[in-house]
Amino acid sequence: MATTEKKARFDARISLEQKLLLEKATHIGGYKSLSDFVILAAQQRAKELIEENERTIVSKRDGEIFFDAVINPGNPNKKLLGTAESYKAKLSQ
Repeated sequence: MATTEKKARFDARISLEQKLLLEKATHIGGYKSLSDFVILAAQQRAKELIEENERTIVSKRDGEIFFDAVINPGNPNKKLLGTAESYKAKLSQ
């Protein structure tokens, strides 16, 4: 089953020095073409940036939840109260 993938074009102007550097990396890396190398490298970096950003957002949200729980602790439930009483009883023995 053949997949049909929509294609888009991306053009960029770079300096001769940048082109030579990228062509050298393309050759060393064994890539089929300069375009393949640039696209794959950019795609990999884009994924890394997105993942890093999502981790930061989750980490920030987790931090907010944690500090909210510390600053505004809820009331202990019956099980926690019972456990505390058992602990106090063991200490006084």
